[in-house]
Amino acid sequence: MTAVTRAYIGLGSNLGDRLATLEAALRALDALPGVRVVTVSSVYETEPWGGVEQPSYANAVAALEVGGDPLSLLRACKEIERALGRESGVRYGPRTIDLDILLFGDEALGTPELTVPHPRMLEREFVVRPLLEIAPRATLPDGRTITAERATEGRVTGVLGRLRAPGGGPDGTG
Repeated sequence: MTAVTRAYIGLGSNLGDRLATLEAALRALDALPGVRVVTVSSVYETEPWGGVEQPSYANAVAALEVGGDPLSLLRACKEIERALGRESGVRYGPRTIDLDILLFGDEALGTPELTVPHPRMLEREFVVRPLLEIAPRATLPDGRTITAERATEGRVTGVLGRLRAPGGGPDGTG
């Protein structure tokens, strides 16, 4: 029997129908073998950052149960991004969809392909705020509690509501 790990994925979109794209990404994640979307945060409207002029983002965080390894999940996320129209472009530039593995259980991983926990997540309000909404006692693999005090980039400017998540109710918990 494969062990199941709780993983958290950051989702973001600032091109096209942002909410529809986030919902499509959640459905695609939930359809992956060995993956189940457990719950999803509210969707937050956030300021773009990184020095590139672009529209505001819609960001959320989803909790997943994953029966595989983090690198397999990363590859699946990249394939979902491609399927939803993401194209290579300017670093920190606009995108139809962005899927980032934030945490993968209590694993700490550093490979050329993937670093977990996400190396800049604690600095980004658009990550920390939705993560703490669905996992208020979230910790890093070293046991440190995740807090919002360093999250000063990518400021949240509003709440756009909830997504229709797979697996039940409006937040996927049904």
